[in-house]
Amino acid sequence: MSAPALILDPQVKRALDAGLAAAFGVAPTHYFSAPGRTEIGGNHTDHQRGRVLAAAVNLDTVAAVRENGTDVIRILSKGYPMCQVDLKELTPKEEEINTTPALIRGVAARFAQLGCQVRGFDAYCESTVLPGSGLSSSAAYEVLIGTIINHMFFDAKVTQPEVAQIGQYAENVFFGKPCGLMDQTASAVGNLVTIDFFDKDHPVIQPVAFDFASCGHALCIIDSGADHADLTDEYAAIPGEIKAVAAYFGKEVLTQIAEAEFYAAIPALRAKCGDRAVLRAVHFYQENARVPKQVAALEAGDFETFLKLIKESGYSSYMYLQNVIPAGYKQHQDVAVALALAEHYLQGKGAYRVHGGGFAGTIQAFVPYDILDAFVAGMDSALGAGACHVLSIRPQGGVQAVPADNA
Repeated sequence: MSAPALILDPQVKRALDAGLAAAFGVAPTHYFSAPGRTEIGGNHTDHQRGRVLAAAVNLDTVAAVRENGTDVIRILSKGYPMCQVDLKELTPKEEEINTTPALIRGVAARFAQLGCQVRGFDAYCESTVLPGSGLSSSAAYEVLIGTIINHMFFDAKVTQPEVAQIGQYAENVFFGKPCGLMDQTASAVGNLVTIDFFDKDHPVIQPVAFDFASCGHALCIIDSGADHADLTDEYAAIPGEIKAVAAYFGKEVLTQIAEAEFYAAIPALRAKCGDRAVLRAVHFYQENARVPKQVAALEAGDFETFLKLIKESGYSSYMYLQNVIPAGYKQHQDVAVALALAEHYLQGKGAYRVHGGGFAGTIQAFVPYDILDAFVAGMDSALGAGACHVLSIRPQGGVQAVPADNA
């Protein structure tokens, strides 16, 4: 089923028009939007070339755009410095690593390689996908730039999954971050999408046919208030330890090793890799098998089974993957506290789990509408006003937006 057109909110349109006029002295000819994303299933499965389930959310990065008749892309995002990229220079620049211009240049370069005659344009952007929210503001930005170029200069010849791959290329080759493809795909395609990364060069991307608006639950992302600082080693240890398990079998990732073969080797693996590495591998096998079950439940309209699987994912992450409490932390166990609060305020209903990388950042909850107000009030009272963000699944991915007066 195709997503409905995205109608641009009149207030957002006025803000974008004013921003473009102030920055460049022109009126827009086009508007575009790309959403943030949330991970629904597949916690730490992507780096083992496993399966994930992700969704676009109703927070987005939007832009008012006009071609400028030059070979320069100029983009001003609210609250940030102006970015300018000369289209005559479409090779990676070392001084741009980890910068926004690198993403713009990388997306433009990949389109040029595909035969697109990319031209200069001016854009003013605003975003409700907050950096550090766990909803992937960088992927939304990459998808936004790709969608602008695809529609304005390439007759939309590139599919939205391909726009996602272009965003990943920009981030890997120009920005310098070896990211996966989940974030960009969820943002580009919209609604729910499942991805199987087993063939790393040709991941299998499939939309999931489910109308989330009909399920009677709100999607909440809750900020635990934890500080990400000094947790780099904790994040790196997860793929590092699982890689050591795979290496015992002479393989790169766990998807190359039969589950039965893994379990048969556990005595040797405990001695060689340690118990935490073994437990993290147990999580992978369970979680990777859970994703297609979640997809099947949604496509069958069985939301209760889906919620049960979400809870199982959360328990597995907590007990086996162990990405909730950083090693040795006693005074600060923020994510664990947020999970305990979610369990309390859900009253046995809905579901909750750690969201994304873990250790710090956010948790996720599916909350029945009849207890939503009480849930939000309880979480905010304990964790701070605004900690609980009530979201919905967005049907559209990266799209050209339609002003309300043109709809």
